[in-house]
Amino acid sequence: MGRFVIFGAGGRAGRQAVAEARRRGHQVTAVVRDPSRYGGLADDGVRIVAGDVTDAADVAALAAGHDAAINAAAVIDSEEFFTSASHALIKGLRQAGVDRLVTVGLASLLLGPDGTRLLDMPGFPAEFRPFCLAHADGLEVLRGEGGTLDWVYVSPAGDFDHEGERTGRYELREHGDPAARISYADFALVLLDEAETPRHHHDHLAVT
Repeated sequence: MGRFVIFGAGGRAGRQAVAEARRRGHQVTAVVRDPSRYGGLADDGVRIVAGDVTDAADVAALAAGHDAAINAAAVIDSEEFFTSASHALIKGLRQAGVDRLVTVGLASLLLGPDGTRLLDMPGFPAEFRPFCLAHADGLEVLRGEGGTLDWVYVSPAGDFDHEGERTGRYELREHGDPAARISYADFALVLLDEAETPRHHHDHLAVT
């Protein structure tokens, strides 16, 4: 049995990560903005706490004593959120003595078969670019400054299947594929597989 801290535990990916961790018998600290809104997450193995993933002191305090951290937190309308979160996670996890970080990413940052990011392909919706570029900035902070962490950035190869159910399996993909889909429950499988097993790699995994 392990101990995992999950930031952004109230979102779709975060809730499924909590559920998968509990299915495997792990203890979970579920970090959300407002614990009063997420009573449904609680059971005897889940502690729900308020916290800010962009605050290194919060990260350090909440992560202490855990085996790994999963970050599923996101804010749509902020240019600074993802860079601030990456800085805080790098600093806070180091202070807490937690080496492993699994963070939820975007498929749009993946390369297609021709070597072009999905984000940069013709026809990519312009209204989504600011959010995607903010995510990209957060990833670059991990790449540039996260060397002391054993981190991995995990995204769907394409998108989430919002109505999809848990099949109990997933596949790694070499490239992004806008047509690929994965359920949140199956995506949680890779989040927990990666959190449970330190691999000492710093990269972007695509799953479907």
